[in-house]
Amino acid sequence: MFILNVSNTRRPRFMLGCAVLCLMLSTTGANAEIPDLAQTDAPPSVDHLDPVVIDSSLSLPKLIDLTLEKYPDSTWLTALEDEAAALAQRSQSWTAGASQASIGYQSQSTFKLNYATATVQVPLWNIGQRDAEHTLANQAETSAEAQAAAVKLRVAGLVRGALWDMALAKIRYEQAQQELDIYQQLLVTIKHRVDLGDLPRADQLLAQTELLQKRSTFTLAEAELMHARKRYASVTQTTKVPGNYEEKLVASHNIGQNHPTLIAINSQIARKQAELNAVKAVGSGQTNVVAGILSDEGTDARSNKAEFFNVGVSIPFGGSAHAAPQIAAINVDLNRLMADRAQLLRDLEQAHHEAEHNLEVNEVELATANEQKQVSEELLNMTQLAFSVGEIDLMDLLKIQSRTQQAILAAKERAVMLQRDKALYNQAVGVMP
Repeated sequence: MFILNVSNTRRPRFMLGCAVLCLMLSTTGANAEIPDLAQTDAPPSVDHLDPVVIDSSLSLPKLIDLTLEKYPDSTWLTALEDEAAALAQRSQSWTAGASQASIGYQSQSTFKLNYATATVQVPLWNIGQRDAEHTLANQAETSAEAQAAAVKLRVAGLVRGALWDMALAKIRYEQAQQELDIYQQLLVTIKHRVDLGDLPRADQLLAQTELLQKRSTFTLAEAELMHARKRYASVTQTTKVPGNYEEKLVASHNIGQNHPTLIAINSQIARKQAELNAVKAVGSGQTNVVAGILSDEGTDARSNKAEFFNVGVSIPFGGSAHAAPQIAAINVDLNRLMADRAQLLRDLEQAHHEAEHNLEVNEVELATANEQKQVSEELLNMTQLAFSVGEIDLMDLLKIQSRTQQAILAAKERAVMLQRDKALYNQAVGVMP
């Protein structure tokens, strides 16, 4: 009978080593060689890259302006301005519509008479109609400006989100790279001690397994960073990034009526009301003034030539039933906008609450994360010293190493998230950078 005595302090590592070795032998064969990852200079990386360039001369407000110029809604905003200009031009016209001129000629062979007529018809503004058109033009111009401000705020939110998502992805990528370097160096140290006989072969396998996991984490972090850069380039249509885009927290603590999105929808409602008043001012139709000349002359030289001048007024009536569908359609749009405004108020209040809550939580969590990082780093230094003199095994060292790296990453993430939450809070209350 073969009896192996193993002390209690070495049994867990021995059992782990046996398990790992058995797995290696069962999958690769008894004579297979253990791959030496310590000789690898760099981890395999993905060929797909989305580079960005730091431009110290590029500020966040300037970046938003450049993004707005290329934003798809820019053509819509231009169309709104053109519409407002067209309404203003119509309201400044002296007539309520296009004038008409007609010329006629008639010959009566029986009495040898010739008739010639000329008529001009001019539509006039109804009472209060021109003022209503002036109001509509002014409201359209105000609404166009408000829509531009609201779109710019929306673009600012997209740029802010893309920038800070990229910053978080970069922190995770750099941390994954640092962890990979640490485990690469650790594997070199362990391999050296295995060659000297200070550590069992199972420890090298365990360290290689951890290194492979860190390589996988690094590759995924790199992919997420590339995705974040691509999203940024898609939003901004540029690969240039401001050197500094941190924001100061505004003093506002609620959603005010000066929020650009609220101003925009209120201006749309005011424009629809002005449009409704303008349609009502038309009433049954336009009043028209008609002026004409009638000239008759016989073919006989002894006949007298006669000319007549006439003026008339055309007043429409009884057309309310025909104007009702147009008024009803405008009312539908008006009430839809009012419903959208009520929902918008709820959404803005909810977004403000979430932004405020996230900001408060991350301020507290950042302090906790920094303290945890300090404690973990101190514990890691003690653990590394204990491992070097053989007081603890590799498994304990790897556990402490992993917790420390998580604490370091958490502290870095919280610092970035706090700056991001300041920007998102400013966005929620409608403040531009």
